[in-house]
Amino acid sequence: MELVLLTALGVGGATVIGSILGFAFKRMTHKFSDIVMAFAAGVMLAAAVVGLILPSLESEGRFSLLITVAGIFCGAFCLNLADRLVPHLHRLAGVEQESHPKGEERLGKVLLFVMAIAIHNFPEGIAAGVSFGTDDPAGALTVAGGIALQNIPEGMVIIAPMLAAGMSRKRTFLCAMATGLVEVVGTLLGYFAVSISAAILPFALAFAGGTMLYVISDEMIPETHAHGSQRGATYALLAGFCLMLAMDFFLG
Repeated sequence: MELVLLTALGVGGATVIGSILGFAFKRMTHKFSDIVMAFAAGVMLAAAVVGLILPSLESEGRFSLLITVAGIFCGAFCLNLADRLVPHLHRLAGVEQESHPKGEERLGKVLLFVMAIAIHNFPEGIAAGVSFGTDDPAGALTVAGGIALQNIPEGMVIIAPMLAAGMSRKRTFLCAMATGLVEVVGTLLGYFAVSISAAILPFALAFAGGTMLYVISDEMIPETHAHGSQRGATYALLAGFCLMLAMDFFLG
């Protein structure tokens, strides 16, 4: 339990570390932002497939494939439902292209964008927690490490829009911390869920993997390919994916 708690704090704290770096790089270009987010997408992709979906598929039982596929789609559907029900904004491109946006209007859109980050951090936390339900602590640490690694650039890119919208540095930092706290809650919830009943572990692993695949495909890849940096973003995604494979290889 101590390891899970430390992992939860580490996963959430990675967002805070990223936000601190974001203050240092508060004038990030679209190209730089796309590269770091694509790298994060590659890390998430490998963590979802290697650390969550494959262990779900390898579980014993005649219906392991059916359970894994059902879990993936249920995870994606649930995140899609959250996207529809909770007010948020996926991209800031529309705000940045406005010639003279009103301060309150711009700040409102930025906060909706931060809300989108928080929505997607929650299932990432669940994925980290669920992975500790397996008998492979090294694999669980790989998943958690991958999620923490992608949280750093994610924390970086949310700082500049909030500062540009006129938000104070203190309030900006508190908002970034809040998105990390959401992940801590998700990690603990995922761990306790699979601890109550080991029977749901294969489905829970696939469910968490499905939510991450949804975020990558619906949000991260389209965003990183929207500003003319798609070639660099593609190679950055591959680099992130290969880094996670290396982590799994050496830790495993």
